[in-house]
Amino acid sequence: MFRTRKAPGPDGVSPACLKVCTDQLAPIFTQIFNRLLVQFEVPHCFKRSTIIPVPKKPKILGLNDYRPVALTSVVMKSFERLVLAYLKDITGPLLNPHQFAYRANRSVDDAVNMGMHYILQHLDRPGNYARILFVDFSSAFNTIIPDLLQTKLMEISVPTPICQWITNFLTDRQQQVRFGKLTSGSLTISTGTPQGCVLSPLLFSLYTNDCTPTDPSVKLLMFADDTMVIGLISGGDESVYRQEVEQLAV
Repeated sequence: MFRTRKAPGPDGVSPACLKVCTDQLAPIFTQIFNRLLVQFEVPHCFKRSTIIPVPKKPKILGLNDYRPVALTSVVMKSFERLVLAYLKDITGPLLNPHQFAYRANRSVDDAVNMGMHYILQHLDRPGNYARILFVDFSSAFNTIIPDLLQTKLMEISVPTPICQWITNFLTDRQQQVRFGKLTSGSLTISTGTPQGCVLSPLLFSLYTNDCTPTDPSVKLLMFADDTMVIGLISGGDESVYRQEVEQLAV
């Protein structure tokens, strides 16, 4: 479960409250969660979030130096954990093996080591060389389009009701920004998935799951939204590598 001192979401319900009242609330939440799945929807009160700008570096020079972290309903996070476990069982074997983030027993070191293995193995042959491109997608979680995500989930056989529920979960979300003692007005958005939601990392991984090279001479390794494109060049021909880079940009 959650740490009891974790900040509550916009509804004011804290993890400590859920822990103390577990026996009383569990039957009620079970009925609510089951009803939400049957109706393929999420109430607006569970889709509200408060965005807290967290500095990425000691000296702030602009808005891009902040990371927007969303405080969302703790009750909804409890439900998300149930959906997350279900999704992992379905999609686990189908996930891109070259995505190293948000997965057990994998780290950025594993991604680097695999990249070095591909390169050193290729360089054993005379005349071979490698080109490497490092890509960092800007505001990656915010670029997820719910309808496109639903299509991708259905293509990997995620049940339609769950797909529809996830689409509803990501659309018509109300959010406001809190900075110190100041709080902005609310804005309704229907793109992206909030940084701080339990489902966000897996949904991003599934959204980018089809981001794979078409030629074996190009390797694409990912750690969340950080991507390394490795072109294993032979005979000085870089055409395939450059085509893959252009395709990635599209």
